[in-house]
Amino acid sequence: MSNQKKQWGAIIVMIALFAMIAFVTNLCSPMANIIKAQGDIPEVLAQIGNYGNFVAYLIMGIPAGMLISKFGYKKTALIGLTVGIIGILVQWASGLLDAKESLGLVFGVYLIGAFIAGFCMCILNCVVNPMLNLLGGGGNSGNQLIQLGGVFNSSAAVAVYIIMGALIGEISKDTAISDATPALMIALAIFIIAFVVILFTKIEEPEQAPVQVSLIKGALKYRHFTLGILAIFLYMGIEVGVPTYVNMYLVNTPELGISAATAGLIVAVYWFMMLIGRFVGASIGSKVSSRTMITAVSIATLVLVAFGMFSNPETTVSVPGIDWAKMELISAKVPVGIFAFLLVGLCTSVMWGGIFNMAVEGLGKYTAVASGIFMTMVFGCAVMLAIQAQVAEMTDYMTSYWVVIFCAAYLLFYALVGSKPAKK
Repeated sequence: MSNQKKQWGAIIVMIALFAMIAFVTNLCSPMANIIKAQGDIPEVLAQIGNYGNFVAYLIMGIPAGMLISKFGYKKTALIGLTVGIIGILVQWASGLLDAKESLGLVFGVYLIGAFIAGFCMCILNCVVNPMLNLLGGGGNSGNQLIQLGGVFNSSAAVAVYIIMGALIGEISKDTAISDATPALMIALAIFIIAFVVILFTKIEEPEQAPVQVSLIKGALKYRHFTLGILAIFLYMGIEVGVPTYVNMYLVNTPELGISAATAGLIVAVYWFMMLIGRFVGASIGSKVSSRTMITAVSIATLVLVAFGMFSNPETTVSVPGIDWAKMELISAKVPVGIFAFLLVGLCTSVMWGGIFNMAVEGLGKYTAVASGIFMTMVFGCAVMLAIQAQVAEMTDYMTSYWVVIFCAAYLLFYALVGSKPAKK
């Protein structure tokens, strides 16, 4: 019991880092509307920030695991935060450039900043997920603690869309990256405060086996892990793809008459749904297995996305929100299919923790390197967003959700079949 009390400081710090990851990561999707407003920018290029952020996971996943092995969780978190501060400053610097004179330079600097920030997110994810799983004792209890961290993760995501919607307002050709400066400064302040707090927080480090590249082969011999890393690759396409293209659809469909500010408030409902789902997941995580959770939410995702794609766009429903600038309740009418997409947040809320929990089950000495491999697969977000963007460019936003259908179908397969360990 005494050991458990000593660990509460570490648990609180890890949960705070979980929230920070969401705040910085979710800046990229609202920024896509700003980028699209700079000129005749295709759908695929508009997501440049997401590409930079998530491709960084492919490069940093394994090295992040090695950093943890060499320096421990605390020092690795401090390294990640330092990298994050640099990334935010570079993104801010891109807003100081004149897009009319050199749009390519603005995009290049912004992409570099997003790429550097992606390194930070990968490092922090490698710290947070296994640490919370270990602090929770693994199994259902470990999953429960990861879901609790997810509650704060979703809260930060809600805050990003509300803040960015208020800052951007109406999208026009005069809208620039510099308009997002207050949000970037908030992220910078959070990084600096977290650095100071972690620096003076005592964290009891678990024993770490050396992370050797040679162990990768051993980890990949576990069929349920190999299928699990593909599951997380495709899951990223669901979590980020659904709200990203709801936002793009609302802002770029003139007949709806929805401003970027209102669209941001509407999309925040998706992350609020994730917040609710993670509250539920955290409360039942010790009683309901990850396999049961993923099965249920995968089926629900398939139903909701299919309904959203094929429902009548003229049938509308009122979505409530809060205008935080004026501190008043608002209501916006959106197609009922869009509301179904927002409800997918309830499903994605427990997917990350559940997949991670099942994928690393029984890996023993391979767990550390497996965590690094797992993180590299987060770059699947960049790949799946690019595919969905291309489908949207060739057809329309609604048709692009077939990409999400495919991803959800695989998650259902993984929960029912692929997650069962074949090797002890």
